[in-house]
Amino acid sequence: MDRSQISTRHLRIYGTLGPACADEAVLAAMLRAGMSGMRLNLSHTSLEEARELLALYRRAGAACGLSPELLIDMQGPELRIGALPAPLSLEEGALAPALPFPRAVAEALAGAPAGQELLLDDGKLLLQKEASGLLRVRRGGLLTGRKSVALPGLRVESPALTQTDLQNLSRAREFGVTAVMQPFVRGPEDLAALRQALDRAGCGEIRVLAKVENLEGVRALEALIPGCDEIVIARGDLGNAVPLWELPGLQKRIAAACRRAGRDFMVVTQMLDSMIQRPVPTRAELSDVFNAVLDGAASVMVTGETASGKYPVEVIRYLVRTVREAEKYLQ
Repeated sequence: MDRSQISTRHLRIYGTLGPACADEAVLAAMLRAGMSGMRLNLSHTSLEEARELLALYRRAGAACGLSPELLIDMQGPELRIGALPAPLSLEEGALAPALPFPRAVAEALAGAPAGQELLLDDGKLLLQKEASGLLRVRRGGLLTGRKSVALPGLRVESPALTQTDLQNLSRAREFGVTAVMQPFVRGPEDLAALRQALDRAGCGEIRVLAKVENLEGVRALEALIPGCDEIVIARGDLGNAVPLWELPGLQKRIAAACRRAGRDFMVVTQMLDSMIQRPVPTRAELSDVFNAVLDGAASVMVTGETASGKYPVEVIRYLVRTVREAEKYLQ
Protein backbone atom coordinates (compact mmCIF):
# COMPACT_ATOMS: atom_id res chain seq x y z
CA MET A 1 0.00 0.00 0.00
CA ASP A 2 1.15 3.53 -0.81
CA ARG A 3 1.91 5.21 2.51
CA SER A 4 0.81 8.54 1.06
CA GLN A 5 -2.77 7.22 1.17
CA ILE A 6 -2.69 7.04 4.98
CA SER A 7 -3.18 10.03 7.26
CA THR A 8 -0.37 10.52 9.76
CA ARG A 9 -2.46 12.46 12.29
CA HIS A 10 -2.58 10.93 15.75
CA LEU A 11 -5.13 8.16 16.05
CA ARG A 12 -7.82 8.29 18.70
CA ILE A 13 -7.39 5.58 21.32
CA TYR A 14 -10.32 4.38 23.40
CA GLY A 15 -10.84 2.11 26.37
CA THR A 16 -14.10 0.78 27.80
CA LEU A 17 -15.50 1.70 31.18
CA GLY A 18 -16.20 -1.08 33.65
CA PRO A 19 -15.44 -2.43 37.13
CA ALA A 20 -11.73 -2.92 36.41
CA CYS A 21 -11.14 0.80 35.94
CA ALA A 22 -13.78 2.21 38.30
CA ASP A 23 -11.17 4.19 40.20
CA GLU A 24 -10.23 7.83 39.69
CA ALA A 25 -6.49 7.18 39.97
CA VAL A 26 -6.65 4.31 37.47
CA LEU A 27 -8.66 6.38 35.01
CA ALA A 28 -6.24 9.30 35.38
CA ALA A 29 -3.29 7.00 34.70
CA MET A 30 -5.00 5.71 31.54
CA LEU A 31 -5.61 9.26 30.33
CA ARG A 32 -2.04 10.32 31.07
CA ALA A 33 -0.84 7.31 29.08
CA GLY A 34 -2.50 8.81 26.00
CA MET A 35 -6.10 7.52 25.98
CA SER A 36 -8.47 9.79 24.04
CA GLY A 37 -11.70 8.67 25.63
CA MET A 38 -13.82 5.77 26.79
CA ARG A 39 -16.80 3.75 25.69
CA LEU A 40 -19.76 2.93 27.90
CA ASN A 41 -21.62 -0.21 26.84
CA LEU A 42 -25.33 0.48 27.40
CA SER A 43 -26.28 -3.14 26.80
CA HIS A 44 -25.54 -3.69 30.48
CA THR A 45 -26.38 -0.37 32.12
CA SER A 46 -27.88 3.09 31.52
CA LEU A 47 -26.41 6.56 31.72
CA GLU A 48 -28.26 7.13 34.98
CA GLU A 49 -27.07 3.85 36.50
CA ALA A 50 -23.51 4.72 35.47
CA ARG A 51 -23.70 8.23 36.94
CA GLU A 52 -21.14 7.55 39.69
CA LEU A 53 -18.69 5.89 37.31
CA LEU A 54 -19.03 8.73 34.83
CA ALA A 55 -18.42 11.26 37.60
CA LEU A 56 -15.18 9.44 38.44
CA TYR A 57 -14.22 9.60 34.78
CA ARG A 58 -14.86 13.33 34.57
CA ARG A 59 -12.90 13.98 37.76
CA ALA A 60 -10.00 11.96 36.39
CA GLY A 61 -10.09 14.01 33.22
CA ALA A 62 -10.12 17.27 35.18
CA ALA A 63 -7.16 16.09 37.27
CA CYS A 64 -5.25 15.60 34.01
CA GLY A 65 -6.38 18.90 32.53
CA LEU A 66 -8.38 17.03 29.86
CA SER A 67 -11.95 16.77 28.60
CA PRO A 68 -11.91 13.16 27.39
CA GLU A 69 -14.47 11.81 24.97
CA LEU A 70 -17.40 9.64 26.04
CA LEU A 71 -18.76 7.15 23.50
CA ILE A 72 -21.98 5.30 24.25
CA ASP A 73 -22.74 1.96 22.62
CA MET A 74 -26.48 1.50 22.07
CA GLN A 75 -28.48 -1.68 22.55
CA GLY A 76 -29.91 -1.29 19.04
CA PRO A 77 -30.92 -4.43 17.17
CA GLU A 78 -28.31 -6.51 18.98
CA LEU A 79 -29.77 -9.70 20.45
CA ARG A 80 -28.88 -10.90 23.94
CA ILE A 81 -30.12 -13.59 26.26
CA GLY A 82 -31.87 -12.43 29.40
CA ALA A 83 -30.54 -12.43 32.92
CA LEU A 84 -29.41 -15.69 34.52
CA PRO A 85 -29.54 -16.27 38.29
CA ALA A 86 -26.00 -17.68 38.18
CA PRO A 87 -23.37 -18.58 35.55
CA LEU A 88 -24.41 -21.67 33.63
CA SER A 89 -21.96 -24.35 32.51
CA LEU A 90 -22.87 -25.74 29.08
CA GLU A 91 -21.18 -29.09 28.50
CA GLU A 92 -20.15 -30.04 24.98
CA GLY A 93 -22.40 -32.78 23.59
CA ALA A 94 -25.16 -32.21 26.14
CA LEU A 95 -28.60 -30.81 25.47
CA ALA A 96 -28.85 -27.16 26.44
CA PRO A 97 -31.34 -26.24 29.16
CA ALA A 98 -34.08 -23.72 28.47
CA LEU A 99 -32.46 -20.30 28.05
CA PRO A 100 -34.07 -16.85 28.33
CA PHE A 101 -33.94 -15.91 24.65
CA PRO A 102 -35.65 -12.75 23.37
CA ARG A 103 -39.01 -13.47 21.74
CA ALA A 104 -37.65 -12.64 18.28
CA VAL A 105 -34.88 -15.24 18.68
CA ALA A 106 -37.27 -17.89 20.00
CA GLU A 107 -39.61 -17.32 17.07
CA ALA A 108 -36.80 -17.44 14.53
CA LEU A 109 -35.46 -20.65 16.06
CA ALA A 110 -38.90 -22.25 16.02
CA GLY A 111 -39.14 -21.68 12.28
CA ALA A 112 -35.56 -22.70 11.51
CA PRO A 113 -34.67 -26.15 10.16
CA ALA A 114 -32.71 -28.77 12.06
CA GLY A 115 -29.01 -27.96 11.91
CA GLN A 116 -29.47 -24.22 12.48
CA GLU A 117 -26.60 -22.89 14.56
CA LEU A 118 -26.86 -20.43 17.43
CA LEU A 119 -23.83 -18.55 18.72
CA LEU A 120 -23.57 -17.13 22.24
CA ASP A 121 -21.14 -14.64 23.81
CA ASP A 122 -19.45 -13.47 20.60
CA GLY A 123 -19.27 -17.03 19.33
CA LYS A 124 -17.50 -18.52 22.33
CA LEU A 125 -20.36 -21.03 22.69
CA LEU A 126 -22.12 -22.84 19.85
CA LEU A 127 -25.51 -24.57 19.98
CA GLN A 128 -27.24 -26.44 17.17
CA LYS A 129 -30.91 -27.19 16.65
CA GLU A 130 -31.87 -30.86 16.46
CA ALA A 131 -34.85 -32.42 14.67
CA SER A 132 -36.62 -32.55 18.03
CA GLY A 133 -36.37 -28.77 18.32
CA LEU A 134 -33.97 -28.99 21.25
CA LEU A 135 -30.53 -27.41 21.20
CA ARG A 136 -27.36 -29.48 21.40
CA VAL A 137 -24.14 -27.90 22.75
CA ARG A 138 -21.44 -28.16 20.10
CA ARG A 139 -18.94 -25.81 21.73
CA GLY A 140 -19.36 -25.51 25.46
CA GLY A 141 -18.28 -23.16 28.18
CA LEU A 142 -19.54 -20.89 30.92
CA LEU A 143 -22.52 -18.70 30.04
CA THR A 144 -23.55 -15.62 32.01
CA GLY A 145 -26.59 -13.44 31.51
CA ARG A 146 -26.98 -10.68 28.90
CA LYS A 147 -24.52 -12.26 26.46
CA SER A 148 -24.92 -11.81 22.71
CA VAL A 149 -26.96 -14.18 20.55
CA ALA A 150 -26.43 -14.69 16.81
CA LEU A 151 -28.29 -16.92 14.35
CA PRO A 152 -26.02 -17.22 11.29
CA GLY A 153 -28.00 -17.02 8.06
CA LEU A 154 -31.25 -15.89 9.70
CA ARG A 155 -32.68 -12.37 9.76
CA VAL A 156 -34.26 -11.55 13.10
CA GLU A 157 -36.46 -8.47 12.98
CA SER A 158 -35.86 -5.84 15.64
CA PRO A 159 -35.98 -2.01 15.80
CA ALA A 160 -32.90 0.12 15.21
CA LEU A 161 -33.32 1.70 18.67
CA THR A 162 -34.96 0.32 21.78
CA GLN A 163 -37.01 2.39 24.21
CA THR A 164 -34.04 2.25 26.57
CA ASP A 165 -31.82 3.62 23.79
CA LEU A 166 -34.18 6.54 23.26
CA GLN A 167 -34.20 7.29 26.98
CA ASN A 168 -30.40 7.31 27.07
CA LEU A 169 -30.18 9.52 23.99
CA SER A 170 -32.53 12.03 25.57
CA ARG A 171 -29.92 12.54 28.32
CA ALA A 172 -26.80 12.38 26.17
CA ARG A 173 -26.00 16.07 26.48
CA GLU A 174 -26.49 16.00 30.26
CA PHE A 175 -23.85 13.27 30.59
CA GLY A 176 -21.36 14.78 28.14
CA VAL A 177 -21.67 12.15 25.40
CA THR A 178 -19.51 13.00 22.38
CA ALA A 179 -20.31 10.04 20.07
CA VAL A 180 -22.89 7.28 19.72
CA MET A 181 -22.08 3.80 18.43
CA GLN A 182 -24.99 2.18 16.60
CA PRO A 183 -24.62 -1.63 16.70
CA PHE A 184 -25.54 -4.13 13.99
CA VAL A 185 -26.28 -1.47 11.39
CA ARG A 186 -28.28 -3.11 8.61
CA GLY A 187 -28.72 -0.15 6.26
CA PRO A 188 -28.82 3.64 6.06
CA GLU A 189 -32.30 3.68 7.58
CA ASP A 190 -30.82 2.55 10.94
CA LEU A 191 -28.45 5.52 10.90
CA ALA A 192 -31.26 7.86 9.87
CA ALA A 193 -33.30 6.69 12.87
CA LEU A 194 -30.36 7.46 15.17
CA ARG A 195 -29.78 10.89 13.61
CA GLN A 196 -33.46 11.72 14.04
CA ALA A 197 -33.40 10.66 17.69
CA LEU A 198 -30.31 12.80 18.33
CA ASP A 199 -31.93 15.79 16.62
CA ARG A 200 -35.08 15.39 18.74
CA ALA A 201 -32.88 15.33 21.84
CA GLY A 202 -31.12 18.52 20.75
CA CYS A 203 -27.84 16.64 20.25
CA GLY A 204 -27.40 16.86 16.49
CA GLU A 205 -23.69 17.66 16.90
CA ILE A 206 -22.90 14.28 18.49
CA ARG A 207 -20.88 12.02 16.18
CA VAL A 208 -22.48 8.84 14.82
CA LEU A 209 -20.37 5.67 14.56
CA ALA A 210 -21.80 2.81 12.50
CA LYS A 211 -20.80 -0.64 13.75
CA VAL A 212 -20.43 -3.08 10.88
CA GLU A 213 -20.84 -6.48 12.50
CA ASN A 214 -23.14 -8.50 10.25
CA LEU A 215 -23.35 -9.33 6.56
CA GLU A 216 -26.24 -6.92 6.02
CA GLY A 217 -23.98 -4.11 7.16
CA VAL A 218 -21.14 -5.34 4.95
CA ARG A 219 -23.40 -5.45 1.90
CA ALA A 220 -24.76 -1.96 2.68
CA LEU A 221 -21.34 -0.45 3.41
CA GLU A 222 -21.27 1.99 0.49
CA ALA A 223 -24.68 3.33 1.54
CA LEU A 224 -23.68 3.53 5.22
CA ILE A 225 -20.58 5.64 4.70
CA PRO A 226 -22.37 8.94 3.89
CA GLY A 227 -24.71 8.55 6.88
CA CYS A 228 -22.11 8.30 9.63
CA ASP A 229 -19.01 10.04 10.91
CA GLU A 230 -17.03 6.83 11.31
CA ILE A 231 -17.33 3.15 10.43
CA VAL A 232 -16.54 0.67 13.20
CA ILE A 233 -15.11 -2.67 12.09
CA ALA A 234 -16.54 -4.65 15.00
CA ARG A 235 -14.78 -7.96 14.67
CA GLY A 236 -16.55 -9.82 17.48
CA ASP A 237 -19.92 -10.43 15.89
CA LEU A 238 -18.54 -9.92 12.39
CA GLY A 239 -16.43 -13.00 13.14
CA ASN A 240 -19.67 -14.88 13.84
CA ALA A 241 -21.12 -13.86 10.49
CA VAL A 242 -18.28 -15.33 8.44
CA PRO A 243 -15.79 -18.14 9.00
CA LEU A 244 -13.01 -16.76 11.17
CA TRP A 245 -10.35 -17.34 8.50
CA GLU A 246 -12.29 -14.99 6.19
CA LEU A 247 -12.45 -12.19 8.77
CA PRO A 248 -8.98 -10.63 8.14
CA GLY A 249 -9.68 -10.25 4.42
CA LEU A 250 -13.11 -8.78 5.14
CA GLN A 251 -11.55 -6.29 7.55
CA LYS A 252 -9.08 -5.25 4.83
CA ARG A 253 -11.87 -4.76 2.27
CA ILE A 254 -13.93 -2.59 4.65
CA ALA A 255 -10.85 -0.52 5.47
CA ALA A 256 -10.10 -0.05 1.77
CA ALA A 257 -13.67 1.07 1.06
CA CYS A 258 -13.45 3.63 3.86
CA ARG A 259 -10.13 4.95 2.56
CA ARG A 260 -11.55 5.35 -0.95
CA ALA A 261 -14.50 7.30 0.42
CA GLY A 262 -12.42 9.39 2.81
CA ARG A 263 -14.40 8.07 5.77
CA ASP A 264 -12.77 7.49 9.16
CA PHE A 265 -12.89 3.95 10.52
CA MET A 266 -12.21 2.26 13.84
CA VAL A 267 -10.91 -1.24 14.52
CA VAL A 268 -12.17 -2.97 17.67
CA THR A 269 -12.45 -6.35 19.42
CA GLN A 270 -9.76 -8.55 21.02
CA MET A 271 -6.92 -6.21 20.11
CA LEU A 272 -5.10 -7.03 23.36
CA ASP A 273 -7.41 -9.77 24.59
CA SER A 274 -4.71 -11.78 26.38
CA MET A 275 -4.15 -8.79 28.68
CA ILE A 276 -7.47 -9.48 30.38
CA GLN A 277 -5.41 -12.00 32.34
CA ARG A 278 -1.77 -11.17 31.55
CA PRO A 279 0.32 -8.01 32.06
CA VAL A 280 2.05 -8.37 28.67
CA PRO A 281 0.33 -8.83 25.28
CA THR A 282 1.25 -11.37 22.64
CA ARG A 283 3.43 -10.43 19.70
CA ALA A 284 0.52 -11.25 17.38
CA GLU A 285 -1.74 -8.78 19.20
CA LEU A 286 0.76 -5.97 18.83
CA SER A 287 1.11 -6.79 15.14
CA ASP A 288 -2.67 -6.60 14.83
CA VAL A 289 -2.72 -3.12 16.37
CA PHE A 290 0.22 -1.99 14.21
CA ASN A 291 -1.43 -3.24 11.03
CA ALA A 292 -4.72 -1.50 11.87
CA VAL A 293 -2.78 1.77 11.88
CA LEU A 294 -1.06 0.92 8.60
CA ASP A 295 -4.47 0.16 7.08
CA GLY A 296 -5.51 3.74 7.84
CA ALA A 297 -7.63 3.41 10.98
CA ALA A 298 -8.60 6.73 12.55
CA SER A 299 -9.13 5.08 15.93
CA VAL A 300 -8.73 1.83 17.82
CA MET A 301 -10.57 0.58 20.87
CA VAL A 302 -10.24 -2.08 23.55
CA THR A 303 -13.27 -3.45 25.38
CA GLY A 304 -13.02 -6.17 28.04
CA GLU A 305 -9.30 -5.48 28.39
CA THR A 306 -10.05 -2.32 30.39
CA ALA A 307 -13.63 -3.00 31.49
CA SER A 308 -13.00 -6.28 33.27
CA GLY A 309 -9.31 -7.15 32.84
CA LYS A 310 -6.62 -7.18 35.48
CA TYR A 311 -4.30 -4.62 33.89
CA PRO A 312 -6.29 -1.68 32.43
CA VAL A 313 -3.48 0.88 32.71
CA GLU A 314 -0.91 -1.45 31.14
CA VAL A 315 -3.35 -2.19 28.30
CA ILE A 316 -3.57 1.48 27.39
CA ARG A 317 0.20 1.93 27.65
CA TYR A 318 0.86 -0.93 25.24
CA LEU A 319 -1.91 0.23 22.92
CA VAL A 320 -0.70 3.83 22.80
CA ARG A 321 2.96 2.94 22.36
CA THR A 322 2.23 0.49 19.57
CA VAL A 323 -0.02 2.98 17.76
CA ARG A 324 2.57 5.75 18.04
CA GLU A 325 5.29 3.42 16.75
CA ALA A 326 3.13 2.60 13.75
CA GLU A 327 2.52 6.30 13.15
CA LYS A 328 6.30 6.88 13.19
CA TYR A 329 6.68 4.10 10.63
CA LEU A 330 4.26 5.92 8.32
CA GLN A 331 6.14 9.22 8.49
